[in-house]
Amino acid sequence: MKNILKTIVAFFLGLFARAVLHKYRPTIVMITGSVGKTSTKDAVGEALTSRFLVRKSDKSFNSEFGVPFTILNVGNPWGNPFAWVEMIKNGLALLFLPNHYPTMLVLETGADKPGDLARILHIATPDAVVVTRLPDIPVHVEAYTSPEAVHEEEFSPAYALRGAAPLIIPADKSHFREMAERTPARILTYGIDSGGFVDATGINFSINRAGIVDGMRAQVAVAGQTGEIVVRGSVGRIQILPVAAAIATAQAFDIPLTDALKTLEGYVPPPGRGRLLGGTHESILIDDTYNSSPVAVEEALETLKDFPGAKRRIAVLGDMLELGRYSVQEHARIATLARKSADVVVAVGIRSRAFGQSKGKGELIFFDDSRIAAHKLPPLIQEGDVVLVKGSQSVRMERVVEALLADPNDSVRLVRQERQWKRRP
Repeated sequence: MKNILKTIVAFFLGLFARAVLHKYRPTIVMITGSVGKTSTKDAVGEALTSRFLVRKSDKSFNSEFGVPFTILNVGNPWGNPFAWVEMIKNGLALLFLPNHYPTMLVLETGADKPGDLARILHIATPDAVVVTRLPDIPVHVEAYTSPEAVHEEEFSPAYALRGAAPLIIPADKSHFREMAERTPARILTYGIDSGGFVDATGINFSINRAGIVDGMRAQVAVAGQTGEIVVRGSVGRIQILPVAAAIATAQAFDIPLTDALKTLEGYVPPPGRGRLLGGTHESILIDDTYNSSPVAVEEALETLKDFPGAKRRIAVLGDMLELGRYSVQEHARIATLARKSADVVVAVGIRSRAFGQSKGKGELIFFDDSRIAAHKLPPLIQEGDVVLVKGSQSVRMERVVEALLADPNDSVRLVRQERQWKRRP
């Protein structure tokens, strides 16, 4: 019964959203891929504001429900019947009353299972597509026949592009080019040390005047021009990629590099994506708790390993979910990398028990779940520690970050702080 109701609601939401798009005809930029979609959506939205009236998906609204919510400019009603009524009123107002609707929509799209993106593409057709990374072992792979099937699903918005429409893809994977060549699109590439159309080089930590790490910086080159990218508040080479993708998108819409860089000064990575926070006992927290996958953990561990001035490096890693038959091998492989990168490795969850089979110098600590870890970890943290916290969404590793905050008021900067999330087990 619940699934039937969900299908009915999704159908009528889609009808509303399609009608609104038909009336206002905004330019639609779709963001797709397996890793980094929300950060890229935020950066692209920021870069395009110099020329367009832009609306972008809120948080990670990327499903057959989330995309219509963005089109209709409403929040997620969850289980609140009054909020659903308000949403219907807003939709009717958009359809039958004059409105100052955005000229550009930046829509994040995601797939948990086969067919998810087809349903979204039935609602909205992209005028440009930005593809983020599609790693060898992507998240949600357990719902598909193979990693390649996930890649095809995630790349499918590109196949909906009309002739010569912009398709922005990572430059560092040959299979991206092969997939892109099946489309009539105009291809622009971006990457790090990649020789792409937009190429970021010289990536390093950004150090403020007090000698404290406050983000990342890099040089960027595009079409014979150069500039500097600075991303504040988050760390990791991966933080530069969304900005590079945003610059490529801006170029596709004839926005000069100087204008794009100016507007991107306001870009801040979303919560739970390598965010820097003050930790208990004057430690530094790297909050990477939004979600997890093997490639994302690898990059986070590289960041932890290279973080300057750390007395101890501590990796608190929760289970990586939705890996299907690849789960055991990927947890074992990540465990070995973690023990090479950190002085202390804290494994949280049943799947992370595979860490016990690994070898390395790092001390190894196990907790069954994030609640126990949040209770037990704070006394173990020392002054000068740099603590990386990461795990899949359902493991709720933000509980660990919250327990380690120096200032409890910083909890508003974490992921999944809404009341509905807080009530969940």
